[in-house]
Amino acid sequence: MNNISTRIIAFALICLAAVAWFVLPSGQAVNNKPSPKEVTFTKDVVPIFFKNCAECHRAGEAAPFSVLSYKEARPWAKSIREKVASREMPPWHADPHYQQFSNDRRLAQKDIDIITAWVEGGAKEGNPKDLPPAPKYVDGWTIGKPDLVIPLPEEFTLAASGPDEYQYFEVDPGFTEDKYVQMSEARPDNRKIVHHIIAFVQPPRKDGKQPRLTKEEIEKWREKMEKESIFYRDGFLMRMKPDTPVYDDGCSLPSGGASERRDGGGDGDGTAMGMLLAGFAPGMNPGVFEPGTVKKVAAGSKIIFQMHYSKVAGKVEKDRSMVGLIFAKGPVEKQIITRPISNNFFKIPPGAENHRVTACWTTKEDIHLINAMPHMHLRGKAMVIKAYYPDGRSEVLVDVPNYSFSWQTVYYYQKPLAIPKGTKFVVTALFDNSTKNKYNPDPTQAVRFGEPTYDDMMIGWIDYTVDGKSLKNATAMSHGGSGEK
Repeated sequence: MNNISTRIIAFALICLAAVAWFVLPSGQAVNNKPSPKEVTFTKDVVPIFFKNCAECHRAGEAAPFSVLSYKEARPWAKSIREKVASREMPPWHADPHYQQFSNDRRLAQKDIDIITAWVEGGAKEGNPKDLPPAPKYVDGWTIGKPDLVIPLPEEFTLAASGPDEYQYFEVDPGFTEDKYVQMSEARPDNRKIVHHIIAFVQPPRKDGKQPRLTKEEIEKWREKMEKESIFYRDGFLMRMKPDTPVYDDGCSLPSGGASERRDGGGDGDGTAMGMLLAGFAPGMNPGVFEPGTVKKVAAGSKIIFQMHYSKVAGKVEKDRSMVGLIFAKGPVEKQIITRPISNNFFKIPPGAENHRVTACWTTKEDIHLINAMPHMHLRGKAMVIKAYYPDGRSEVLVDVPNYSFSWQTVYYYQKPLAIPKGTKFVVTALFDNSTKNKYNPDPTQAVRFGEPTYDDMMIGWIDYTVDGKSLKNATAMSHGGSGEK
């Protein structure tokens, strides 16, 4: 075949391809994107909403509107398109290049294209018969109906004005035998004032005694602790004493940056308060663990609620928040340990745009890492948690390059990560105390570790199990305790 014939054939093939492109059936897109005319809420969009959005976007939750019906979602159509196309929603701040997470909220591009086409086509409802069954939620609980609900011992009244308050409440759940928690969820009663809830387990003393202190004895104990501590009490808040030494590189300290030594392992989590049982914070997901992997609550334990309240100016508010527990129904094998890797000694200079702070912890046992959660306040900009293995390797466990205080996400690994004994965890945080940070309460102030949001924190929380320890001989009980059910 000569060159002229070859050129003629090639030209003919190009023309045929062009004709085929123009005569595709109506509504069929060559780039596989759906046509706006064919996309409806009931058939195409609402399954995406039910799967990825309804957990927050429903009545009684923090989101500003519900997606459970067309009538509720339709007025927000343009806003939905904007937030979804920019990937601002659903919120997900971990860099996808490092690790895979079972609770990854990111939408697939095809889902973004469907939502975009729906809005651009007029946000049509479609045939009501195409509407799939809505997800069911039990009285607002994400985890389903709890086996046991533990509320605050009584309704708390918050004053109409003044600074934030940290309040502590002790509850006796009445456990006469060890309990094994498979799922847990903390729920605020009054979202207007509850900034966060942390429920700790305070196990009984080894001698079995639970002494009851008088108010005078408690006050003396607090005064003694405050005198010996790096913190002082400012109303209902704990803040850093101004003369406390500054160590931005917490890894240079024997404690790794913590204000007390935390040796970890065993039945505790190394914190002064006790084992963390459940938590609530803006955007925080509930604690849901694989079957057989549980949090142990020893018989005779008390539950301590740490409540962070923010006031509504000029209005007295009331609250009786709660924690819901679902107990393991089958054999239990692994006990979950919760550990904060923190630096309590940092100081962020006024106007600093990229202030670096580190904290470290080295595991003394072979463990499996279940999840990780960065925690900072309003100056928090970015955080990386990295593992340095004994054989010289290193690995990024989670990287959050654009941290948001409004989304306290716990990142669950698709499979628990094997971490050998001697591995060093290094938490590196960046803080923005400059005028470029629109959330900054006051860029002219130096900032230290403290409970109020106008102070800051630097904590890399992790959950893990210890390889050499098993609960195989334990009995999993499904019910029990004296709390509300």
